[in-house]
Amino acid sequence: MGIDLSKMRAKLDALQNRGQKKDSAFWKPQDGEQTIRIVPTPDGDPFKEYWFHYNLGKNPGFLSPKRNFGIDDPLNDFVRQLFNEGTDDSIKMAKNLMARQRFFAPVLVRGEEDKGVRIWGFGKMAYQELLNLVLNPEYGDITDVETGTDLVLKYGKPPGAQFPQTSLTPRRRTSPLCDDAVGGPDKCADLLDNIPGFDDLFTRKTPEEIQVMLDEWLSGEEDSGGEEVVKYDNKGSTSSVDSAFNDLMNA
Repeated sequence: MGIDLSKMRAKLDALQNRGQKKDSAFWKPQDGEQTIRIVPTPDGDPFKEYWFHYNLGKNPGFLSPKRNFGIDDPLNDFVRQLFNEGTDDSIKMAKNLMARQRFFAPVLVRGEEDKGVRIWGFGKMAYQELLNLVLNPEYGDITDVETGTDLVLKYGKPPGAQFPQTSLTPRRRTSPLCDDAVGGPDKCADLLDNIPGFDDLFTRKTPEEIQVMLDEWLSGEEDSGGEEVVKYDNKGSTSSVDSAFNDLMNA
């Protein structure tokens, strides 16, 4: 029996579209006002917390093995060594490389229901605001499919502020997740069955892969030339190298 070309084309399409599907699973608020609905999840907890490393060269952000999974990794050890050194340069480098916490929730954006449930990533202040709202008995379960509450989200950079800010205001009246205009119960069932899987959305690196990335970054720093700072390898030895730092992530 010959090779099934239709299956091979499907595999190629899946491979080429994988990154696009990941990108489309996320939602980022635009400047101004939008209305969203936090969608219920099977485990009863729509809020997920993850720790990410950024600023390791040109590598995109990736999950911290230590902070998320309790697995020792060389970057976490390197950051600890830098903090223990205690110099201004080492602490600056440690803060730039240390894991940073981000929060995520599945949301349905009003007016964009045709795009399905997407994942919204937000910072600590918005998270605290959401938890206070969830724990407020006046609102009950804001994710309830029939009697939940939409949230008016205002996003933007106030005058003089360095970063954009998010504010959330619950609607005064409850509403169904999917009314007849959206598609009713059948549409709701489809939306809830297609919440993006969190485990598939984020890059997870092995300690061995992180060691390679760290070695390449440190080697690049050493070759760049300029002001000397102290650098550590995974065994705790040091050498003088050049450094350049990115700004801290806008959380």
